[in-house]
Amino acid sequence: MAGNGFNLGPLQPFWDEVVRDAGIVWAKLGEHPDMMANIGWAAAIFAITLMLSGMASDAVKRASRRLVHKDGDRTLLEFFSQVVRWIVLAVGLVAVLNRLGVQTASLLTVLGAASLAIGLALQGTLGNVAAGLMILFNKPYRIGDTVHIGEVKGTVHRLGLFATEINNADNIRVFVPNTKVFSNEIYNVTTNSALKIEVLVDVAYHTDLNQALDILRDVALKQPERLSTHDPVIGFTQFAASGITARVFLWVMPAHGISARTSLMIDIKKAFDAAGIEIPFPHQVEISKA
Repeated sequence: MAGNGFNLGPLQPFWDEVVRDAGIVWAKLGEHPDMMANIGWAAAIFAITLMLSGMASDAVKRASRRLVHKDGDRTLLEFFSQVVRWIVLAVGLVAVLNRLGVQTASLLTVLGAASLAIGLALQGTLGNVAAGLMILFNKPYRIGDTVHIGEVKGTVHRLGLFATEINNADNIRVFVPNTKVFSNEIYNVTTNSALKIEVLVDVAYHTDLNQALDILRDVALKQPERLSTHDPVIGFTQFAASGITARVFLWVMPAHGISARTSLMIDIKKAFDAAGIEIPFPHQVEISKA
């Protein structure tokens, strides 16, 4: 290239050395045509392996889209597509090395020992993978479910092999390691499609209790978010310091829990006020000495 008027400046000596070494290697390869053929076959096998791994992975993904319709179910099959891809690549790599004359038996022995060492060093990570697989198979929750796992409460955003991603009530993404998920109690609010809400209210001791029960039952039955499949439950539970405690149970959709409880409390307060029923509360009376 220097003879053509092109000069790399201070890099020219380095470039000349590279060209010279490449020429030596090419000359030696020309003396061994069988080696050239093996390199050509190895390159062809490697290219075919790359193509087949992509095709196999895409085939698994297409099958997953036909078989399942929910993101939570598709997570497992997406994982399997990656496993298939890496298996095909590993088989192709062994074939390439074998074509180049590398003793694959000894290579597999070395890889096995290396895998053992890596496994011991990454016990925590592999534990998360194992727990993730158990979660994917058992399906205690799916993407979009509202769950309580330990101290974390929120909506499942993603099921990963290493961690479960949850959006909490403050819309903060929380990454919970799968080992922690699998070792804790999992409360899935969404599974049963019905959430029980509870409201406690005290009435004064001089209140007509039958009238109070009728009002509470009427208010509960008129709640717009109440599930008709579950009848509300109303009753008195204890004699409190300031009054008698009534308890109202109502079943609603899990997504309506807060709004339904708020609406129920507002309607109970309005109904009691209209009926002249007192909701007692502790208060202090200051007595001044004359």
